[in-house]
Amino acid sequence: MTELERIDRQNIWHPFSPLAGNKPIPVEKARGCYLYTTDGRKILDAISSWWVNIHGHGNPAIAQAIADQARELEQVIFAGFTHRPAVQLSELLMRILPSCMDKLFFSDNGSTSTEVAIKLSIQYWYNRGDRKRKVIAIEGAYHGDTFGAMSVGDRGSIFNVPFKDLLFDVEYLSFPDEKGSDVIAQMKNLATEDTAAFIFEPLVQGAAGMRIYEARVLDELISIAKSRGILCIADEVMTGFGRTGKNLACDYLEQDPDIICLSKGITGGFLPMGVTAVSKQITAGFDSTDKSKAFFHGHSYTANPLACAAAVASTELLLTSEVQAQISSISKSHKSYIKQFRFIEKVASIKSQGTILSIELPVEDSGYVSHIKEKIYDYFMERNLLLRPLGNVIYLIPPYVITTKELKTIYATIDQFLSDL
Repeated sequence: MTELERIDRQNIWHPFSPLAGNKPIPVEKARGCYLYTTDGRKILDAISSWWVNIHGHGNPAIAQAIADQARELEQVIFAGFTHRPAVQLSELLMRILPSCMDKLFFSDNGSTSTEVAIKLSIQYWYNRGDRKRKVIAIEGAYHGDTFGAMSVGDRGSIFNVPFKDLLFDVEYLSFPDEKGSDVIAQMKNLATEDTAAFIFEPLVQGAAGMRIYEARVLDELISIAKSRGILCIADEVMTGFGRTGKNLACDYLEQDPDIICLSKGITGGFLPMGVTAVSKQITAGFDSTDKSKAFFHGHSYTANPLACAAAVASTELLLTSEVQAQISSISKSHKSYIKQFRFIEKVASIKSQGTILSIELPVEDSGYVSHIKEKIYDYFMERNLLLRPLGNVIYLIPPYVITTKELKTIYATIDQFLSDL
């Protein structure tokens, strides 16, 4: 054990990891798709380090934007002040958001972007003199780890069980896989006059195992909600910024949500940031000189200039024809792999949506803590591939700079794992 590792184990509590037996790997630097460890390993990061490094590690354009901004303005209170990077970012985001979006509220991570959305949707009705409180979510949902976000997440999830009795009541729809008509009927029953909001991860449930469902079904659910005056919240924290093959997963929909949550890929993985975009309908409920109708929510690092500068550079890259072509190429590679897949009898399902590929293994204890999780992780790490499975689900969500050759290497290693299984 190196001195760095010893001090780490002595002082640091790592996320989503048991304290006992945790042995984090020291990383010295990262470039493109690769992590370089202090002991000389070169590990291919096929999950974009928790889905954030959309342009790969160490992107020079984003790094330069942060360096330039750091010499001018590193931080300023955002209550009563503004700055150029935030304004530039707002213009860029409005280009990719639905036309009904009117304002952006900045926060500092995915959980807080959904927390803001939930609070806004409930206060919207409060400001109108209507005490609507009920929220509808989808079974298996993961919207973050703060209390509001946990409340609209899956109650049986290992993330939320210890806090179950402290969370506010939520009504749940079945996951809309092949049961589309059943879910539509459920929504019609649940969408009552006391419902404030319907929150969903559009097209792909991330932490639940990259579960993919059809835009057609989601459009119907949103349509029912809107017909009954219910606000619709799209949690695009994971699906945004090209992950599903389009800039936003909502781009596949006919119906526009009222609120969109963004984070993860927004800064290209350089700095934390969250954004909650709201429609004109929402802002109309707050546009008043009456202070009791103001949204009293904020964060010390709201719209941090360095994070905004990183997000501007990352979003400008995303919108280039080169990156759009890379996204398309990854999507086509995944589809080609599925078409030629040789291990159907060994998997429960294999699906893709844009740059996301998921392979579910058929085990009795499916879920985040499945017994096979560590076996999968160790197998690929021994071969210098970072694939952090979601329980019994192997998935890829690579940086857009990954090459076809690198993808083929990953596919071949997955094939070998399934052959050895």
